[in-house]
Formats: sequence, structure tokens, C-alpha cells
Amino acid sequence: MFILSLIFWIVGLALLGGGAWLMTLGGSWYYALAGAALIGVGVLMKPRLAAARGLYALFLIATAIWALWESGYDWWPLATRLGVFLLLAIPLFFVGKAGERHLGLKVLLPIWVIIGVGTLGSALVDAHKIKGELNTDVVAENPSIGDTPEGSWHAYGRNNLGQRFSPLTQITPENVENLELAWQYQTGDLKGPDDVTETTYEATPLKISNSLFLCTPHNWLIALDADSGEEQWVYKAKIPAESQRQHQTCRGVSYLPPSSDGPDALDVKVADGPAEALESKQCDAQLFMPTSDARLLALDPETGARCSNFADNGELDLMHNMPFKQAGFYYSTSPPVVANGLVVVAGSVNDNYALESPSGVIRAYDAKTGELVWNWDSGNPDETAPIGGDDVYTTSSPNSWSVASADEELGLIYFPMGNRTPDQLGMYRSPAEEKYASSVVALSLETGQVEWVHQFVHHDLWDMDTPAQPTLVDLDTEQGKQPALVIPTKQGDVYVLNRQTGEAILPVSEQAAPQGTIEGDHASPTQPISSLTFRPPTLREADMWGATPFDQLMCRIQFRSLRYEGQYTPPSEQGTIVFPGNFGVFNWGSLAIDPKRQVMFGMPLYLAFTSTLVSKEGADLGETNQGEQGLNENAGAPYAVEMKPFLSPLGVPCQQPPWGYVAGADLRTGEIVWKHKNGTVRDMSPLPLPLKMGVPGIGGPIITDGGVAFLAAAVDNYLRAYDLTSGEQLWQARLPAGGQATPMTYLNSKGEQMVVLVAGGHGSIGTTIGDYVMAYKLKQ
Repeated sequence: MFILSLIFWIVGLALLGGGAWLMTLGGSWYYALAGAALIGVGVLMKPRLAAARGLYALFLIATAIWALWESGYDWWPLATRLGVFLLLAIPLFFVGKAGERHLGLKVLLPIWVIIGVGTLGSALVDAHKIKGELNTDVVAENPSIGDTPEGSWHAYGRNNLGQRFSPLTQITPENVENLELAWQYQTGDLKGPDDVTETTYEATPLKISNSLFLCTPHNWLIALDADSGEEQWVYKAKIPAESQRQHQTCRGVSYLPPSSDGPDALDVKVADGPAEALESKQCDAQLFMPTSDARLLALDPETGARCSNFADNGELDLMHNMPFKQAGFYYSTSPPVVANGLVVVAGSVNDNYALESPSGVIRAYDAKTGELVWNWDSGNPDETAPIGGDDVYTTSSPNSWSVASADEELGLIYFPMGNRTPDQLGMYRSPAEEKYASSVVALSLETGQVEWVHQFVHHDLWDMDTPAQPTLVDLDTEQGKQPALVIPTKQGDVYVLNRQTGEAILPVSEQAAPQGTIEGDHASPTQPISSLTFRPPTLREADMWGATPFDQLMCRIQFRSLRYEGQYTPPSEQGTIVFPGNFGVFNWGSLAIDPKRQVMFGMPLYLAFTSTLVSKEGADLGETNQGEQGLNENAGAPYAVEMKPFLSPLGVPCQQPPWGYVAGADLRTGEIVWKHKNGTVRDMSPLPLPLKMGVPGIGGPIITDGGVAFLAAAVDNYLRAYDLTSGEQLWQARLPAGGQATPMTYLNSKGEQMVVLVAGGHGSIGTTIGDYVMAYKLKQ
């Protein structure tokens, strides 16, 4: 009994001390009162055991009422508020003499059973589910889905429209459960000891003729037989290690079809040796691969040889005319766009490493010769003629690191725009940089001149870059058929715009935003919001979570200690909660859209981050430039910045689950029709329990005309299939590594529909590292 009494004392003192601290911050009184009650139980145990049991019964009742009041009938918030205290009650059933135990059980046991059963019952109720069905009618009989052959996949989003929609129909909700592994291939490119944290497999393969083409994190370009996965050739770009890169990844390659004989007229050879050892050749068709040491390579898709007709023997140095050329500060992680005889390249500029960094310029080169045709620099937006030999682009101008789209009939190319570094310090931005940051911009394919721009964050202080490829689809609206552009944002909005004019099709409004910044900066008084939005509600202290009451208490203390007045709370030296956080509600995985039904499938996620400005005055910052998460120097600015997820001391998110969903919406009405928790904690927890909490992820979905959506992305290692109409999960396959890439689908030479995903993990979210390419087809 002494040991049990001591346990109550220790638990009570911990809650009382932490609860008193929380009260001084204006937080809940519950923890201090709970601590006092548990100390009381410990005090009463030896002289008056029955009274101790009675006090504990009252404590359980009060805790259950408080938990329901704060969180409603929701399993995970209730379980973590009540679970430890229900377990702590069990020893009280067995201490003391027989008569004392009997009396105690009469009082405590019924209450324990009622609360325990009631808590367990909440596991059967999904408090977060939106249940519904998307329309199954074909709204558009012959929609524009691009000119990619039906069984092929010619660009990152299948074609330059970025729909991630395949017209294939073999796989349906009725037979998808019969998918099985057809083949797998290992690239051999694995994360090395000198690689940066965010070394990630994010590639979506292309399927051209009967070959697949994919890149790896270290910029190997690999050709595989689409039937068997047999290796045909490998080109290794020999990328040197560089500690100053924030990313070591390649999302994909781009394709210039041959000038005659059709887009799939390739005869890919099986190589005898490394493709990089081959003599360069004049190329008709070409593959373009950007590298993480800032080059653009043009390769022959049949052999992997360099294309001698392009730039310098198939290699273009993207650091030309840059104002600053620090190693690792600039590179392109996303495939360029090939359209109207051009290859158009944008790039990523490291966030928050230095005030004086390379430019975010977007450049169009002749796809055959590599000659510069135009350049658009958001810091100098009106001058698009090719830059002179000794001139330089604008320092640190907003860049476009994600995937672009193009409408060749309208002659427009669409870029999701990022921010000017430093992301959290807005006092260095010119009027032009303010205008084009955190937006989508439409440029003329012919001249590079701006046709229109639509901004999603005014004076962005939160790293809310526009992260996702715009999707181009024609929508039937009350005003008739409109050429639409659909683009999701980190804030959770999905904007539906007229891609010819930039005007909103679904309404967009402005909302008041929090004010108060560091000296010399300012915050925009309002911020835009789309009528189709997946934004989460403003966080409350009651939304704080933890695996136990103790780390939940610490999360509440953090919540009350940090600055937070809702979304768009400006960064501060105090530390600011940024929610949605740096990963965003949507990221580079974008959306998948069915142009026939005019509906979307997406993966919204919800993780809060913290952002702290660190004054450099008289400070020893220690190690800086730690990547997207961690302390970054902002060399030349008075403040460094530290960005990190908002986590409990046990390393779990401080805000209660779910953290990840799949969702379906009608693009004509803007209605979110269904929304379901997605993914389990099997690969996040010490025990491999497949508990469906709704977990975060990064990656993208695809849709097939058979009515099935495919998505991996979540932090558990699965590829999943969903019914597009209802969102219900239909099938899953266990992956050997993290599936943080977007899948694709095609027909093999036998006419069988295949689904392929690259599974290699993601460094910054900690999924299993690997080097796999996984291919599935229906059982015969």
C-alpha cells in the first residue's frame, strides 16, 4: 500500500506543479485540481482506504465530465484524458482487507465500468467523418484530357494539364481487391552518410512506348521494361554531396516526343554498360532531367546517351547569370515543362539560409538546342528578353519549386510561386516581389510576359509557398463551360480560377488577419480565403493532445506560452504557432481530378508548426542551416529562424488527431462531399498496431476512369485504393519502404492495366528508407 500511495503522491505532485504553471498562463484549472485530488487519495489510503476509493471515484466522474465537455464523444481525446486514470484505479480494487475491498468495489467498480465502457464506446463513433457520395454522372462526355495515348503517362501529372487522371477502366471498385504484385525493381540508389536529412524518393515514372523512365534522389535516370521491370539502361549524373542543400530529391523527368512517327515511337535498347559512358548523339526524342547540382540534362530515351544537339553536349548549367552562386543554394527538384518546342525550367532556392541568394527566375530554352528564348524573373517581371552575358537576375526573387502546367492551345504556362527568402522577414521585398509571391502566375509561352496573377497570401510571413501543380480542367458552370485552373494551397484552400483570365469561378473573399510584427515589418490586415476550403478551425487549448495526461499538460503549457491568435499569427521572438503548419494542408502531391465527373480527390493533412525568430545580436547560434526543419541562419538579416513541428515531449503532435484525411469535393458547387480519416500508426509507434488515427503524409493521388483513386503518401507503408464516389478504402498493399511519391498507371504490351509506385521513404518525416519500384496488376 505504501508504494501505491507513493505513486499517487508522485502523479499528484506532477499534475499539481504543472497545473499551477498552466494556471499562471491563463490555462485550464483541471490539472492542478486533479493533482490535488490524487495527493488527497495518497494521503487517505492508509488511515481511511474507503474514503480514498470514494475520493478517487469522484475524481473519475469529474474527469469524465471535463473530458466530454472539452472534446465531445471522440475516442482519441477521451482515451488519453481518461486511460491512465482508469488504469491507476485498478490497484485500488485489490489493496486492503477483504471487507474494505468489498466496500470499495461497491463504490468504485460501477463508476469505473461505466466510464471505461463509455470511453470504449466512443471508438465506434467517427466524430470527424463526412459521409456522402460524389456524383456518378458524366458531366462532360468528351472532356479535354490531353493528347497522351490512353495507355501511356507522358508527364508528371500524365500530361501538361496535370489532372493525374487516366482514362483506363480495367480496374474498378468491384475488382480492385484482386490487385497483386506483378514485379518489383530496386534502383540501388540509397541514402548515404553524407546526404542531407531530406533525401527523399518522390518520383513519378513516365511510361512511353513500352518503357518506364524514372529518376532517383541522386539523379540517376533509369529505363525499365514496362512489362517486367527489367532494367534497360541507367544514366548516373554523378552528383557531389553538398551539406547546404535542403533537398536531395527528383520528382520526375520530362519528355520531348520525336518529330515524327508518333509520341510513343521509341525503340529502347538494353544497355551493355553505364549510359553515361556512351558517346553523345543527335537526339530526336529527348528526356530532360534536372539535377540537384543545378544542371539540366538532355538524354536520348532509347539509349540514355547525352544529346549533343542540346546546350553543351546535353548539359545546361542553370547557374548562368545568377547574382549569387553558393553551392547547394539553388537547384530544380521538379521536372520542367516541355511545351510548344520549349523546355521551361524553374528552381528551388533554399529557405532562410541567406538574404543574398540565387534568383528564382523561370527560364524557357529551345528544347532542341538549349538556346535561351525568354526569362521571367518575378523581381524584374517586365523584362523577359534573354538576359545579356554579364547581366544578372534579381537577388533572392520568389521562386517556383513545384510542378508547372501548360495550356498549349491558350499559349499559357502556369507556375505556383513561392516566397522571397527570408520567408519570415518581409522587410526586404520589392513591390514586384510582393505581387508575385505565394501566388499562381500565368505566363505567355511565346514571350514569358505575365498574362495574369492570382495571389493566395498577402505579405507571406509563414512560408506558405504555393506548393502544388495547378490542374487544368474545363468546368460546366452556371455561366457555361469555363476553362478552369484548380490549385490547392498550404492554407487548405482550393482555388478554382478561370485559367484564361485568372478570375475566380468559385467565390474568393478576404478575412481579417492578426496584426503585430517585429519592428520594421508589417502584416497584411486581411488574407484571402476560397469558398472551397479545407482549413481547420482555430486551435484551442482543449485541442492539445498527448499520449498521456502529462505530455498533454506540457503541450497546453507550450500552447499558452507561444503566440497564437489564429491562422496568420505573425512570427515572433516569443515563438508563434503556425497552423496549418509548414507541411501545409496540401503540398506538392496536389489533387487528382476527374474531368468527366468534374470532381476532385485530395489528401488534406493537419500538423501545427512553431516559428521562432532568433535575434543574432550578441548570440552564439551554434549549428545553423539545418534544413526545412530546424534553425536557419538568414545570413545578412538580424534574425535567424527556427521552424519545427509542434510536438509533445514524447514526439507526438500536440494537437489531437486526426492529422490526415482523404476527401472528395464537387468542383462545380464547391461542396466537400466526403472526408475520411486516412492511414494508421503502424509505422509510427513502438508497437506495430494498425490503429486508424488519420495520419500525416506527403505525396499525391491519381484517379482512373474506372472510378478508383490510388494514393500512398501516408506515414505508414501502404499503397491504397479508394472508391472515388464514396471515399471508402477498397484495397491496400504493404510496401517495403515509405511511399512518399505519386503513383501512375498504364497499359503494358499485353493490354493489362498496371499501377506503379516508387517506394523509397522520406528523410524529414522518418519513413522507411528504400529504393523500390513496385508494380501491380489484376490477378489473371
